[in-house]
Amino acid sequence: MIDLRSDTLTQPTAEMRHAMAHARVGDGVIDIDPTVEMLERETAALLGKENALFMPSGTMTNQVGVRIHCDRGSEFLCETDCHIYQYEQGAFAQLSGLVAQPIAGHEGVLGLDHLRGTIRPENDHMVRTRLLCLENTHNRWGGRVIPQATIDTVCQWAHEHGLKAHLDGARIWNAAVATNMELSRMVAPFDSISVCFSKGLGAPVGSALVGTNEFIDHARRARKLFGGGMRQAGIIAAGALYALQHHRDRLRLDHEAAQQLADAAVAHSAVKVRGGRVDTNIVMLEVDPAWGSAADLQSRLFAAGVDSFAMGDQIIRFVTHLDVTPDQIDQACHILRSVLSAARGRS
Repeated sequence: MIDLRSDTLTQPTAEMRHAMAHARVGDGVIDIDPTVEMLERETAALLGKENALFMPSGTMTNQVGVRIHCDRGSEFLCETDCHIYQYEQGAFAQLSGLVAQPIAGHEGVLGLDHLRGTIRPENDHMVRTRLLCLENTHNRWGGRVIPQATIDTVCQWAHEHGLKAHLDGARIWNAAVATNMELSRMVAPFDSISVCFSKGLGAPVGSALVGTNEFIDHARRARKLFGGGMRQAGIIAAGALYALQHHRDRLRLDHEAAQQLADAAVAHSAVKVRGGRVDTNIVMLEVDPAWGSAADLQSRLFAAGVDSFAMGDQIIRFVTHLDVTPDQIDQACHILRSVLSAARGRS
């Protein structure tokens, strides 16, 4: 089976396993784990911020981030299709008493025209707007890279209106490779950033929340509250550190493989690429209802040897990653073309 469901499926490489097996560890809750500390220091330096905090998941780093920036009973602004709103169980409400104001952007991108008029006036009847959240790359829009000029503009708008800005940058590594832009430049407008090591970088576990020293001090308390304090976490942090140091440049190979899949798919009228292009390692295809549903296409691909995700009634997702070889991508393209051709024959 060629598994293209997610880049979270990667297995640690032999070199990564060696690093994990030989990691220096300590008690990361009552003291310091030296490998975790090294990972946090290197992550913060790459992103041009003061400090970072290692956590088990991107959901936790996002939820700690929004909690710190917002008072209980206040709200944050976010794009309707973003991960924080769609895929984290409304944890901002369950855990922190916050409200989300989802705003429909253009293909996942929030511009000033979408944001103007969304900040609540100071009024006893209304929640207070405290935060703007963005996602880069944007998962549900096929790994879309948000234009830097747009990011700069909307974050400046947020700050001018007294809001903080948080980035769900789970796949910011992919965005940096796709644009050839320095990570520190990409995230400069944000007060906090969540990054993930267990997606395209291929580590088995872990994310980090990045920001100022004061922000991370608050984040450490919230991590403890959420159950994210870990003892000898250097064993897993070593995998993330190895991935950070060795796997970022190779992400361009995943991007090329994703484009290859998209090219194979759109040769047939049964599908089109959501948003019209592939920026990074995610291919989101919209299936023509006349040809069937995404679930139908998924099941036919699975029977032929390719696993994928149906993300909605008519949307199917493929994600390339370091465990998929060029030969497997060639084979997946062949299977995709064959299945779509068979579907066309039934129409």
